[in-house]
Amino acid sequence: MKFEYVGVAAENKGMHVWGSSPIVDSEGRTHLYAAQWSINTQVDFSGWYKDCEIGHYVSNNPEGPFEYLGVAVKDLDKKFNSPHNPTINYIDGKYVLCFIVNEDNKLKTQRIIMYVADDLSDHWRPAKGAEADGTILRKPKDTTIWNYKAKLGVSNPTLIKFKGKYMLYHKSVVPKEPKGSAYTYGVAVSDHLEGPYKIYNKRVTSPKMQLEDAYAFTMNDSVYMLSRDFVGTLGNSGGGLLWKSADGYYFPEDNTIRSYEDLEHYVGKEFLKDASVYRGKKFGKLERAQILFKNGKPAYLYLATGVQVKLGFGSSSHVFKINYE
Repeated sequence: MKFEYVGVAAENKGMHVWGSSPIVDSEGRTHLYAAQWSINTQVDFSGWYKDCEIGHYVSNNPEGPFEYLGVAVKDLDKKFNSPHNPTINYIDGKYVLCFIVNEDNKLKTQRIIMYVADDLSDHWRPAKGAEADGTILRKPKDTTIWNYKAKLGVSNPTLIKFKGKYMLYHKSVVPKEPKGSAYTYGVAVSDHLEGPYKIYNKRVTSPKMQLEDAYAFTMNDSVYMLSRDFVGTLGNSGGGLLWKSADGYYFPEDNTIRSYEDLEHYVGKEFLKDASVYRGKKFGKLERAQILFKNGKPAYLYLATGVQVKLGFGSSSHVFKINYE
């Protein structure tokens, strides 16, 4: 896959827009669900886990321009604080929206919510197998599970259906020997779309190759994950990795290749010379990969970056067309 830069997908004046997840409705319109928060409330970008909400955008074209429809999931503070990193799927005739929340701005309390709906009017309900508020996955209490000692709870969900199983991938930051932390992924599995989900007792990625913001998808009878190259294992940390697995339960290092690059690679240094940097460096590391499918194949890639060339706007979402050689 080769990625052709198209332009900005979702942005909102006075707001940070982060990690837009695409889906096509029954009328052929493309919807984006994105994390967003005011650029004024937290000057250090920490609003993502303090003041975030999930916004809803729509366009007649996957390349945009996108119209802002409003807030899809509100920040309720306290125990349902700062909904963030949404990912949306259409599975078994239902729209499924997964995202993370925390309690009282504490990252160690991160957990995953699953909402379900019949359409995209934002009348969401908690998944039947979830807790009353939609909580579908928490940090495990079972000491035999790989992320029992996770420092930041469970986060950054991505959901697939593969060979009759529903597989909810999630990130955990776990202690690394002899010191430090490893950003790795695991999977929770269910026989039913709406759960309940049980965490598989082994991680699905090696701690030697750290990753962030994975997006899972299936193609050609295999499972793939597109992720941020968190520590720059196969290039700089502004780009991404493509992981491949035969069964979805382990993604070998040998099957992992470099996928996309940083924003500067696509738009040029001159384009970003006067950019504001809200997160990362001026070359524009690209994060929160989310894919739009057409005819069963990845067609568009949406990525977030913390650099911005327009005054009055925070971080924004960018769209890339996927070409096949």
